[in-house]
Amino acid sequence: MMRCCLLLCLLPGITTAALRSPGQIIPGAVSAKAVAARDELVLSLSDAIALALRDNRSIRSAYLQRIADKFELRVAADRYAPQLSFKAQYQANRNQDDRYRQAELTPSASVLTAYGTRVSLDWAYGQTRGNAAGPRYRDGANLMLIQPLLRGAGRDIAMAPLHQAELAEQANRLALKDQVSHTITSIIGLYRDLLRAQEQLNITDDARQRASQLIAVNRELIDAGRMAAFEIVQAEAELANQELALEGSRNNLHAGRLALLQALALDLDTPLRVSEEAEAEPIGLDPRRALAQAEALQPIYLLQVLADQQADLVLRLAKDQQRWDLSLIGATSQARERPNSGKVWEHYLGLQLEIPIADLSRRQGLVRAQVAVDSRRLQLADARQQLQREVVDGVREVQVSWRQLQIAGRALDLSRRKLAIEQEKLALGLSSNFQVLSFESDLRGAQSARLDAQIAYLNAQTALDLILGTTLDSWDVAIND
Repeated sequence: MMRCCLLLCLLPGITTAALRSPGQIIPGAVSAKAVAARDELVLSLSDAIALALRDNRSIRSAYLQRIADKFELRVAADRYAPQLSFKAQYQANRNQDDRYRQAELTPSASVLTAYGTRVSLDWAYGQTRGNAAGPRYRDGANLMLIQPLLRGAGRDIAMAPLHQAELAEQANRLALKDQVSHTITSIIGLYRDLLRAQEQLNITDDARQRASQLIAVNRELIDAGRMAAFEIVQAEAELANQELALEGSRNNLHAGRLALLQALALDLDTPLRVSEEAEAEPIGLDPRRALAQAEALQPIYLLQVLADQQADLVLRLAKDQQRWDLSLIGATSQARERPNSGKVWEHYLGLQLEIPIADLSRRQGLVRAQVAVDSRRLQLADARQQLQREVVDGVREVQVSWRQLQIAGRALDLSRRKLAIEQEKLALGLSSNFQVLSFESDLRGAQSARLDAQIAYLNAQTALDLILGTTLDSWDVAIND
């Protein structure tokens, strides 16, 4: 099976124009300009996946969503960076005694540490100029420190918002991986549907040609006097039926082509033909190893694991809210006003205590968080059992499909031999049109069954890749931020 190697780049400053240029595509991958320049687009499966990952609208929408997702993590991390602000004010005032103008400048800075300590520093400068009173100046600085000792204390609690954002970012990446995996699986399904339609058209056309050859043999037998003239009607009716089936096959081919073109975001008028041969090879599967792989890689299951971790974090925060609010507070300030007074300074250090009384809302948050944790435990257990069932079913489906493919191959070989023998007997006058047409119908059924079994086996492998979370690895697709 051919593989494609793609690098999907999600950059903070990505634009719509940048989405049109994939990070890395295998040589020979088809571009939109090349599609427009060709009379017929011959597409391999790896090329189809490459086009889908670059131009599929749902994937491009996911790229855009990642811009907002990554910025949310940046905002959460910025919570612990120094925060600066600047405030300015100018007023013209008037009262019964005087007219005066007042200006103020107040820059400030604050920082929240990983242990919940909040330090703030601000400086204020102001001046007032009155027509009668003259100018007055004042300035001062304040430094304050607040350290929680009970509620909000400790690194785990203080850093909880950042941890929540990191878990959310992991969930967003898993959701993107799941979406890309489903898109690849969908494209593979549409590609093989079109491949099936092409092969089915060939099967029907071959049957039509054999029906024409049978008519020619009938005419020779009639001319030789070895067959009654009315018996050719059976062969002519078979030819009409095959021409009818051929029209249906052409319609299915057209519908499959449109579905794949739409998924690839290509012009629906593009003449398209798929070139990949449906090669089927046996694979060795161990259900236990497959389950361990799924538990480590499958995005949907890992999202449940992350949701369980998020619920635990919310419960820790809810328990922290039940504590008293006891904080150590310290501050120092200095002010000066001219021309009436000199410097004035003040320092203080103390404790601040707040005790909630009869506040059921805090208890309500704890109850909800505990219920959410218990519920998540049940959902995670159900998700693991569901994953185990899907893995077992997927492995069994691959194994059964392979056995069916082998049986269908043997049945096809026997049908071909059976028809060839009967055609030789008809040429010698030892058989009848009815018998040949019956075996012809058997051959068409065997060909269709062999094709369906082959596509079903390949699709079972693709479905198992999706269950195990290995779709991106199987097609060498990397999602890098």
